[in-house]
Parts: sequence; C-alpha cells; structure tokens
Amino acid sequence: MNIFVFDIETVPDVDSGRRLHDLGGLSEKEIADIMYHLRRQETGGSEFLSHHLQRIVAISAVFRQGDNVKVWSLGESDSSEKELIELFFAAVERYTPTLVSWNGSGFDLPVLHYRALLHGVSAPRYWETGEHDQGFRWNNYLSRYHSRHTDLMDVLAGFQPRATARLDEIAGMLGFPGKMGMDGSKVWDTFRSGDVAAVRDYCETDVLNTYLVYLRYELIRGNLLQQEYDSECKLLHDMLSTSEHPHLQAFVQNWDANKY
Repeated sequence: MNIFVFDIETVPDVDSGRRLHDLGGLSEKEIADIMYHLRRQETGGSEFLSHHLQRIVAISAVFRQGDNVKVWSLGESDSSEKELIELFFAAVERYTPTLVSWNGSGFDLPVLHYRALLHGVSAPRYWETGEHDQGFRWNNYLSRYHSRHTDLMDVLAGFQPRATARLDEIAGMLGFPGKMGMDGSKVWDTFRSGDVAAVRDYCETDVLNTYLVYLRYELIRGNLLQQEYDSECKLLHDMLSTSEHPHLQAFVQNWDANKY
C-alpha cells in the first residue's frame, strides 16, 4: 500500500504578474495588491487568483508504505518552486502511489500542472493514460472518476459542487484537530515575513487532517475493518507522539483532547 496524501500552499506569482501586466519597478507587495484588485474586478468580488498565477511555496505529504507512516514537507524552506514540483512528481514516478487530497482536483493538481508547465518539469508516469502502459487506460491520475487520485472533497460530495465542505469542518466534525491557529488567508503575509517554516508546518497539519479523513473514508467503504482502522490511527498517533516538532506535538495533543 503506497498512499501519498498531499497538500500545497501558494502565494501570488508576482513574477508572472509583473510580466503580464507590465508592472516593472513595483515591489512584490504592490504587484500582488494590483493582481488582487484586477481579480476582484474580474470576478465581482473574489480576489482568489487564477490557478496559473499561484506560486507554490510548500508541498507537504503523509506517506503510508509497508509498516511505516511519515509526514513531512518536500525539499527545504529555501527550495525553489521548481525543486518542490520535481520532488512531488519524482515520488509519483518512483512509487506510483495512490494520491489523496482535499480539493486536489479543483485546486492542487491544476496548479501543479500549470507550474510544471512553467518550469518544464517532466512527469511521464503522472500523465500516462494508457498509451505506453495499458494498466493506466482505465485507472490513471487524470480522470476525475479513477482511483489513482482520490479527491476526498469531490468524492464525499458525490461530485456535486453545492454539496462540498471545508476540510476544517469535516475534520472537526470527526474529532480531528482541524485548523490550529493558521489558515490559507494568512499564508501570503507569513511568507512575506520570511517565515516559510510556519507555512510548511501549517501545510503538514492539513495533510494530517486529510489522511485521518481518508482513513475514515476507507472504513465506510469497507476497505478497512474497524480493527484495521484503529490500528492505522494508532500507527499515526504513535509516530506523531515521538516527534520533536512542536506543531506535530500540538496536533497529537489536540487529537487526544478531542478523543483519540
């Protein structure tokens, strides 16, 4: 079982904003403010930037393989966007894992597609749809209804946009930690302050929540029996309990408080 749960954090791609809107000479903050302003005009209120204008600054993952489970952020705090994307697709190339996300079909993967396009990152295994490997013809990463990528938000909503829910609320409903003091709206300011480590820590707690929801999803599907589900939760809990990272300690303490 190779399960790769992932999440990305993004900030405005001010370099592209500078090129597309001829904003040479302005600061990054000024360019981002203009990008947000233009987006509000375009959408009638929302300043959420288009996928191709989202620069990836963190990719975090929970990887379940063999007898082990681990959580980490790819690369280092000073890794370039290209390096992070290369590491993500290298994991797909090496392990051909089941990818698991929350809104990955609607956000994370399209952003990864555009940013890989920008940086010229090759990922033949990920893009395979059966031309070179027949095993991917009926089950690949690109089809919305195939299982090589499970977008939990999409699946649990029955692929109905009006039925989608926030990860934080579903996690909290199930007794998992959810958000713990940070959310996506704070990423840009945190990144600008130079605290990339805090962004990476936040991203890791998001993938932990996603993984816990995935385990419950596998339980209701019948792919895990109750005893197996309990064992999977204990394996993760034990790993987190031995971690020296404060954000992971806080996560497991919150989990305990809600009832582990």
